[in-house]
Amino acid sequence: MPATAASPEDFTDARRELTGVTARLERRALLWLAARMPSWVAPDHLTALGVGGLGVAGAAYAASARWPWLLLVVNAGLVLNWLGDSLDGTLARYRQRTRPRYGHYVDHVVDGLGAVALLGGLAVSGWITPSVGLGLLVGYLLFLIHMGYAAHTTGRFTMSYEGIGGTELRIGLALVNTLVLVRPTVTVNGLPVLVLDIAGSIALVGMAAMLVRAVCVTAVELDRGDRARW
Repeated sequence: MPATAASPEDFTDARRELTGVTARLERRALLWLAARMPSWVAPDHLTALGVGGLGVAGAAYAASARWPWLLLVVNAGLVLNWLGDSLDGTLARYRQRTRPRYGHYVDHVVDGLGAVALLGGLAVSGWITPSVGLGLLVGYLLFLIHMGYAAHTTGRFTMSYEGIGGTELRIGLALVNTLVLVRPTVTVNGLPVLVLDIAGSIALVGMAAMLVRAVCVTAVELDRGDRARW
């Protein structure tokens, strides 16, 4: 039987926790942009811009083996994604027109769709071993699952881990793209290795470690809270 949707009164808007390296500067920039955004621009327009940016980036990745300059288009898509994905909620809060249930749900869905587009395009680009690219996609989707359930059960929407959030990931990927455009491979023990394979493998290990730690910490917190009610 399908679960019954919670009423607005039952829904608790999870407290957003953004503690990335760039968080303070990002908050100031987003508030500045929200105050100057034309009245006809709605948060949903920005959400569409964000997921569209990742769609453009994924398509550019897929075609970049033939036209390497498209890696710069990937970077432009990441900028558009940051603008739309980061500013939609800020604009809604600035205008006091928040829809917490709708916003939380749609944000997670479009993040998942955008990740499939971006990392799927990367996996077939030829700049990375497909298994590494798909591993990054699986790892990111698992993190999305954790973040969504953790927000629902703890009341905190943690958006960054160990100082790394979405903005830091975009900046890092853009820098690696630029490096790949100049030097796609490096020599390790006399053998050529794809730069994105190295960066992707490091990211995978770090992502796995952070996810395991986050899941364990959250599970222990929830277990203690539930036991306290006995």
